[in-house]
Amino acid sequence: MNAPIVHGGGITAAAAMYGGEVEQWLDLSTGINPCPVSLPAIPMRAWHRLPDKHLIDRARAAARDYYRSCDILPLPVPGTQSVIQLLPRLFDVAGRVAILAPTYGEYERAFRIAGHSVDLVSGLDDVKAGHAIVVIVNPNNPDGRVYAPEKVVVFSEEMRTRGGFVVVDEAFGDTCPEMSLAPFASRLPNVLVSRSFGKFFGLAGLRLGFAVAAPQILAQLEDLLGPWSVSGPALSIATDLLASDLAPIQLRISERADALRTILEQGSLSIVGGTHLFALVDHEQAAELHRHLCQHRILVRKFDYQPRWLRFGLAADAAGDQRLSDALQSYRS
Repeated sequence: MNAPIVHGGGITAAAAMYGGEVEQWLDLSTGINPCPVSLPAIPMRAWHRLPDKHLIDRARAAARDYYRSCDILPLPVPGTQSVIQLLPRLFDVAGRVAILAPTYGEYERAFRIAGHSVDLVSGLDDVKAGHAIVVIVNPNNPDGRVYAPEKVVVFSEEMRTRGGFVVVDEAFGDTCPEMSLAPFASRLPNVLVSRSFGKFFGLAGLRLGFAVAAPQILAQLEDLLGPWSVSGPALSIATDLLASDLAPIQLRISERADALRTILEQGSLSIVGGTHLFALVDHEQAAELHRHLCQHRILVRKFDYQPRWLRFGLAADAAGDQRLSDALQSYRS
């Protein structure tokens, strides 16, 4: 069995190691909007009944408009992690798997556990004829690399000519909708696009995402997920929020991202990538800096595969910004 992947989060473990109550910690280790939106009213029937078809249909229609997926009704899923776990069964094909890396480690783990041969490749040009499945995280986590949708469309069509499939993870795509492949999915029957709901809206605990793909792929995925895989309250919340005014959310995230970048630059840290929801830093003493921040009850994301990297998420407010700034300044002094 492959070892579990190290993720962001883990405040409980950090507090146990470095001290302090969990509530005293500033968690900057994830790529989640730290300013969650206000929840809309949830009808009691959403709690009381199993999710009826009309509730699912409304959420899918709202997702279609939000993701601009044309005539495709995106499938609600209980978090995009659930889709990753099912990919080896969904695309049961011979051939190797190519994953554009470095990236979110659960893709490699899921395919290896299922018995697939996996190649970590640096770009689309490194994909070979023997690759039957290709995974592209776009924008990428953790370096923020982005492929233009037109390029992914051409690549996907080439993969289709040899019976291959393409998985496009757009978990961080809400802040750059112009880069999404979802509007092109209706003409790409060999492509699955996954979208996270919780990261942008700041509701990761809801465990909700959407899959955009040809009807046959979505039908197979729905069958693998089983009935009632997404809760009624989650569907109700998604229906309302996907149709809401997103401008204030985008503005708040942009303000928070600008504040983070300013603090990191003032701390003489080298920003080498990221998205609107996190920044990636290269530092020759990353392990020591990570430890220093933990001693100040601040958790950032470190990487077992790249010891010079640290990923900083957004603080929720100016007080969090100041805590990070003070900790970085004390490290330099």
